[in-house]
Amino acid sequence: MLTKNKVITTILLFFGILILINFFADRFFTRLDLTEDRQYTLSDATENILSSLDGPITVTAYFSEDLPPDIGKVRNDFKDILTEYDNASGGKIVYQFINPNKDQESEMEAGQAGVQPILVNVRERDQMKQQRAYLGAVLQYGEKKEIIPLIQPGSAMEYALSTSIKKLTLKEKTKIAFLQGNGEPTLSDMPQLNQQLSIMYDVGTVKLTDTTQIPNTYKALIVVAPKDTINPNYFHQLDNFLSNGGRILLAINRVDGDLSNASGKSINTGFENWLYNKGIEIENEFLLDVNAGNVMVQQNTGYFMMNTPVKFPYLPVITKFADHPITKGIESVTLLFASPLKISTKDSSLQVTDLAFTSEQTGFEKPPVYFDVMKQWTKSDFPVSSLPVAAAIEGNIAGSVSTKMVVFGDGDFAVSGGGRGAQKLQEDNINLMSNAIDWLSDDTGLISLRTKGVNSRPIDPDLKDGTKTLLKYLNFLLPIILIIGFGIVRYQYRRRLRNKWMNENYV
Repeated sequence: MLTKNKVITTILLFFGILILINFFADRFFTRLDLTEDRQYTLSDATENILSSLDGPITVTAYFSEDLPPDIGKVRNDFKDILTEYDNASGGKIVYQFINPNKDQESEMEAGQAGVQPILVNVRERDQMKQQRAYLGAVLQYGEKKEIIPLIQPGSAMEYALSTSIKKLTLKEKTKIAFLQGNGEPTLSDMPQLNQQLSIMYDVGTVKLTDTTQIPNTYKALIVVAPKDTINPNYFHQLDNFLSNGGRILLAINRVDGDLSNASGKSINTGFENWLYNKGIEIENEFLLDVNAGNVMVQQNTGYFMMNTPVKFPYLPVITKFADHPITKGIESVTLLFASPLKISTKDSSLQVTDLAFTSEQTGFEKPPVYFDVMKQWTKSDFPVSSLPVAAAIEGNIAGSVSTKMVVFGDGDFAVSGGGRGAQKLQEDNINLMSNAIDWLSDDTGLISLRTKGVNSRPIDPDLKDGTKTLLKYLNFLLPIILIIGFGIVRYQYRRRLRNKWMNENYV
């Protein structure tokens, strides 16, 4: 029988245990991460950056409240990751959340800090209306400030935070250079790529001449889509750069297509011969792929001319990638008049990795080519499969010093053009090029974070309506059925146990 003292003691013990649990939970924060690609587990790169902090970093997060669930979840995810950063840094990440929508003063503060609102659709009283929403943050380290203007749902939060912290604490950026002077696109022709690279690198340009050498201050040289023939003497400079530990990325067009006159031709710059002597061949062929992008074709429909998208096999969409840091998290990249690679090096000291491949239905055509946009393609046009279009090479490429090189069989996949005519490229096109440059130039490991976002896993759109309906009701009813079933089993068990006790003959 419980006495008054026992009741008081039990209550005190209960609250004492709660206090101890909260005390230890506050100081020893942990949780299980069961997501597919460890979304909520900090990478080694982030851990290293946080452990090397000399002072506190203040994060002011400007996030609106009362947003639709899919957008409002971003605030919770960002707060969770900041908690992880705070614990991993030993308390050097100090953060606060401000709701700019609560008053005009807070909204002005967010705007002055560099976080601008976006418009989101909100349902209120069975009506859709647009609301100003803030989803950004400002990081402060001493006198230096870094702005994350927008954190989108599903974006790579850890990459945004870690690169911002790295940029704030970086004493000197790594230098990289783009080759110019041979018909290559300028940096202004690659605005998305240049903007992304400028976060971590000091991006410059270099021209090859008879009297100059590539400065050793550059960690990597990037060669994108040269059009003119290169002076053969300049390739000795590339070999010297590699032999001194420099790294090179080559995105080379071996063929080129012109849709305005529906023709395609070969391009000879000299890089193809230089690579061939190293056992790497960019083949003189136009790649064809069943999995391809579209071109717009004008068609006459009565009194109107309409632009209709038509699949064009000369624009292969690459979705098959090797397990490599360069391609980690990359899902789809569209190439423009690409060529396959052929690796024939017999140097056992070189490690060659094919990075990206065409689909299972692939073909090729030798230039010159005349494009027929309305051609009816057949299976016989795609007799081969899984041709490599990119490769990474490690080892003694041009001397006794181990170095790295990346080769792409297309030079235009990261070029959008300059000025008003610039087209916005899909993110994975830019990420693939950025990842390759990171692999060559950056030793921090942040390369693995750029594509570490929250992946959507929708129901397969090809499922039949009946199957979708079954899955929907199964998802709703299965937990209820399991709970009811558990209750019935437990009731039957207790009933048998009670009957057993009642039938016992006690002496």
